[in-house]
Amino acid sequence: MNMKRLLSIVAMLGLSGLGLNLAAQQTPSTPSQAGSMPQQQQTDATDPQQSARSFEGKIMKSGDKLVLQESSTQTAYQLDDQSKAKQFQGKDVTVTATLDSSTNTLHVVDINPANSK
Repeated sequence: MNMKRLLSIVAMLGLSGLGLNLAAQQTPSTPSQAGSMPQQQQTDATDPQQSARSFEGKIMKSGDKLVLQESSTQTAYQLDDQSKAKQFQGKDVTVTATLDSSTNTLHVVDINPANSK
């Protein structure tokens, strides 16, 4: 009886493993998917540059760090380039940056005075 149970567990594991192997083989079977797989990984690696966007708000002091207080969401973002931000302290700016959402840090590409309308 115990041996039967062991065999059924082994058989189930084998079948599920076979299913995973079949699924893995089928996924890149189309040439367009297979060709784009490495490019997708490359895109992920360079994604921060591609996702740079503008954040509008005011450069403010938070503790001993300068942050961008975004005007539309009232979210305070850490700034990785404190020296560039320092000259805009207390001013409305547009920051072009990529967002590291895990740390809520903006990787600054550029900071410019906000356009006064």
